Amino acid sequence: MIFFFTKEKRAVFAVKVQKALHSNDLEKLSWLFGKADLVPGKSLSGIYTGPRKEMVTPWSTNAVEITQNMGLEGIERIEQFHLSDMDDPHHDHMLQAVYNGLDQQIFTVLRTPEPVMPITDIGSYNKKEGLALSRDEIRYLEKLSERLGRALTDSEIFGFSQVNSEHCRHKIFNGSFIIDGVEKEMSLFQLIKITTHRHSNRVISAYKDICAF
Repeated sequence: MIFFFTKEKRAVFAVKVQKALHSNDLEKLSWLFGKADLVPGKSLSGIYTGPRKEMVTPWSTNAVEITQNMGLEGIERIEQFHLSDMDDPHHDHMLQAVYNGLDQQIFTVLRTPEPVMPITDIGSYNKKEGLALSRDEIRYLEKLSERLGRALTDSEIFGFSQVNSEHCRHKIFNGSFIIDGVEKEMSLFQLIKITTHRHSNRVISAYKDICAF
């Protein structure tokens, strides 16, 4: 079941629960949402923007944990929606969706997973999906496919491509740093870390892996 709370007639808090809540639990939620009003019905009309039903937001995760600390049990998900004056409001298509009314199905996902797809031409797939794999990486994956005796799947190649992400380029940062044919004494990663070595101050760990504090 989903309860709706409205705040200033435009913000809506949708609360999905595993079981019916007592009146005092609903009062606690109203207080948590800044004295929001509980909607007596099971749906709301209007055009709303809010998170896609397939993606539980980090905000929701934190909100549910807060309710647990308040002694509320059985709450699965809490999300925020906003009433719009436009039929096609501006929104982030990757993270959000437009809802023509809010009802008991707003968190119901009916989409089935796409089938696993074998990739026989890794180079073409790399260009099509914008994975930014280098020639060496494509050759490595092609040889891996040969050793395994099967085509690699789309998810396997996509997962491998994530080592190219801006937070995981240690294979590059830790590699030999060569300029005009001359190898430098330190890698890029060592150059990044040298400041901490010279001025450690209160730094406990700096870029040991993919985090620092």
